[in-house]
Amino acid sequence: MTAISAVPESALPESAQSESDQPKPTPQHAAHVELGATMVDFAGWSMPLRYGSETTEHRAVRTAAGLFDLSHMGEIEVAGPAAAAALHHALVGDIAAMAVGGAKYTMICAEDGGMLDDLIVYRLAEHRYLVVANAANTAVVLPALRERAARFGAEVTDRGDEYALLAIQGPASAGVLARLTDTDLDLIRYYAAGLGTVAGHDCLLARTGYTGEDGFEIFCAAADAPAIWAAALAAGAGDGLVPAGLACRDTLRLEAGMPLYGHELTRELTPYAANLGRVVALREGSDFVGRAALAARAEVGEPRRLVGLLGSGRRPPRAGYPVCDEAGATIGTVTSGAFSPTLGQPIAMAYLDAEHAGPGGAVTIDLRGRAEPARVVPLPFYRRTR
Repeated sequence: MTAISAVPESALPESAQSESDQPKPTPQHAAHVELGATMVDFAGWSMPLRYGSETTEHRAVRTAAGLFDLSHMGEIEVAGPAAAAALHHALVGDIAAMAVGGAKYTMICAEDGGMLDDLIVYRLAEHRYLVVANAANTAVVLPALRERAARFGAEVTDRGDEYALLAIQGPASAGVLARLTDTDLDLIRYYAAGLGTVAGHDCLLARTGYTGEDGFEIFCAAADAPAIWAAALAAGAGDGLVPAGLACRDTLRLEAGMPLYGHELTRELTPYAANLGRVVALREGSDFVGRAALAARAEVGEPRRLVGLLGSGRRPPRAGYPVCDEAGATIGTVTSGAFSPTLGQPIAMAYLDAEHAGPGGAVTIDLRGRAEPARVVPLPFYRRTR
């Protein structure tokens, strides 16, 4: 099996391996089937893995634009006069400092500092927030938020069935979306959001994404999503926009060094292990769930650190493959790996013992009994320049 031309379902996150016999369709399900998508059960949702070649889809996002269906993500509204205080207590980030129209990448952690999920929080109004959780973790995040918000009197509501979520990602994304909206997209900066219309339908437009490219995520009413999907495909046809599935989304985020829950982020790890200490607000007086444990971890450091590995040859490493030092001793484990269409060589993220995590170190990856040379490199592997 060459490169990423056929990413098996077993290579997807464990959270994608649902045992449900009837995965839930997104509002765009019929469109995916009509386009010939390979559909898979991802966290209980029927989702497009690829429409043809994921390599072609990957390259379209890097050079033009791709259209993603992300309607499996969880949307949770937190509202009321004490909403900011409730989220400030529930999450590790400084939510109270967010401005209306802002977006923040953050975490919800357990008391011991272990990560329950990574989230994006949007401040929709003075007393109204939208928390976006990973599909497989919504069932964990929702009750945790309700429990933590209870003493503040904030209202926590599951809005997942009301929303659909589409994303246009790539250097041509702003030009494509501009044909469908009267919103001045230049006013929506990176990690900001604003209300507007797309193809005549009310939406929340957020300049966020999971590909390493410029792009927009479009939150809309579930009933409006098929019309917006069709309008976006038509508007972007001349720019090279293509529908894009989960397989290329995984290789895009891996090139961009973006962690995936269940792989780089787990309940057993803290944000510091994943090099995400920047999202933890340990300022004096802060009091969020897990603060004491995270403060202690920040003081002593992590025994393992997340790093990038740049491989040789053509065979991509996969999650779970051992990483060894030059003497053959195991020093870590691959968390995600693939053949990079952009770099033309294998890449991986891995947790290594801290003493081996410095950039430039020579290691080997055990590819099912074959030691493949690799080099420790800083993340990300790819950073857009435009």
